[in-house]
Amino acid sequence: MLDKAFELGDLLRILEKSAGTAQGVDLEGNILDTAFDDLGYDSIALMETAAKITQEYGIPIDDDALAVAATPRDLLELVNASSARQPQAG
Repeated sequence: MLDKAFELGDLLRILEKSAGTAQGVDLEGNILDTAFDDLGYDSIALMETAAKITQEYGIPIDDDALAVAATPRDLLELVNASSARQPQAG
């Protein structure tokens, strides 16, 4: 379980580390509801991002749920919901 919510900045950092940034795409604006396809990220980039999230935060991301996460908002909700289901260390 995360100490704080997984936020857009966290997601963008991991997306850029995993798959880079598509030429001509501005990730600085309000992109929460912009389709990953429109941001230049395909399913492989999202799978790499999910693997990095699992590696860095210990939050497993279900492949079927990831497949329907079409926007950053969807993926943030998925990660935060998955985190809430994780037992706390201690």
